[in-house]
Amino acid sequence: MELIFDDRQNKIETSDALIEKIKDIILECLDYEGYDDDYEISLSFVDNKEIHELNRDYRGVDRATDVLSFPLLSDEFDIELEEESLGDIVISLERALEQSIEYNHSFEREVCFLVCHSMFHLLGYDHDTDENTKEMREKEEYILNKLNITRE
Repeated sequence: MELIFDDRQNKIETSDALIEKIKDIILECLDYEGYDDDYEISLSFVDNKEIHELNRDYRGVDRATDVLSFPLLSDEFDIELEEESLGDIVISLERALEQSIEYNHSFEREVCFLVCHSMFHLLGYDHDTDENTKEMREKEEYILNKLNITRE
């Protein structure tokens, strides 16, 4: 698995330990869904201003959000690549910090949750119905609990 990482914000510092946890989450999500690890994922950390612009330009939603997922995996294409890109994850670290305070858990846990959530989007899941939301939440909680990333 190759993680292409781009920190495009300068408001919140990240640690090597957080990046390692993110890699663990990505690998666990792939394994849980039966994928091997021959995939590339792009992860960008941005601020609220940039994620607002991306959300407006790509989703037509004129506000900041916490995470955006841009999946590339598609059943439409049967391409044999040595390493295939699953897509892009974009996280507003500002919003992640705000949410960690709001939900009363660590910043690290919030970022890890957002990566996990976005990975399931890249793997084809959505939360467009109550049933799909429940399925995604169960998968996310399983991965986070397995890696001992708790709400404390």
